[in-house]
Parts: sequence; C-alpha cells; structure tokens
Amino acid sequence: MQDAEINRRTTAERRRDALERLSSERDIWVSTAHPDHGPHQVPLWFLWDGKAAWMCTDANSATARNARKEPRVRLALPDTVDVVLLQGQAECFPAREVPKDAADAFAGKFGWDPRTEETPFLYLRVAPQTVRAWRGVPELRGRVVMRDGAWLG
Repeated sequence: MQDAEINRRTTAERRRDALERLSSERDIWVSTAHPDHGPHQVPLWFLWDGKAAWMCTDANSATARNARKEPRVRLALPDTVDVVLLQGQAECFPAREVPKDAADAFAGKFGWDPRTEETPFLYLRVAPQTVRAWRGVPELRGRVVMRDGAWLG
C-alpha cells in the first residue's frame, strides 16, 4: 500500500512544500458556485504573487459570473497525491483595472497578456484564508497549514 511509505511531514514542511508548488505550478482548479445553477469547476493558469493567486478568465464565463455573485471560491493544485487546497474570496478586476504589477507578472509568466485581447477578460485574485496540504492518509491529521489567513508552523 502506497500510503504506508509516506513519511509524515511537519506543518512547517507542508507549508514550505505548498509555497514551493504555488510558486512553480502553472495550472490550478477553480471552483465557484452559482446560487441557482450550483457548482462549477475549471482549470485556469495562475500566478502566485507570494500572498495571493491571480487567474484570468473571459469576463462572460461562468467562472466570472459566479465569482461576481458569490466570491467564495476554492482552488486546488492538479495533483491527487500531493494535495494543496486553498479557500478564500475572489476579488474581481476587469482587465482595464487590474493592478499593473500583477498583470505584467501574469503576462511574463505565460507569454500572453489578456489586456491586449479584443474580448473582455476578468482577473481573479484570491488571497487564501485557509490552506490544506497532505500526501495520502498518513497526513490527513494536521492538513491545515493556514487558518484565518495566517500560515501555521
């Protein structure tokens, strides 16, 4: 059984590993919900600025519509063995109003600048309030590494 071979990490190690992944990964799953239509989940490119995840989506997408109506969102890195889940509130920025440093960093990471597109785009900024990180069953206990916006460990 694979779980038996996992060495349980400390909270500080989980925090370090989660931050490393947030800084290096390209894609993140974004989960939003609409009060009438229910949950919606899509993968988006993201940029971690050290405090928050920045994503960008078509301004008319279900993700954008949902985040405007219900800003509580969940984010997940795309690995089911090394899980990192974030929960927070999405701040919405039309491409014309996004802070320049965030938009420039996003464009630099992906080689694509949504501000130059003909169709409108919306940037989402999520500063996590809760982060959970675990690798298999042995790490389920103690998986919370951020609570109320403050890193633990």
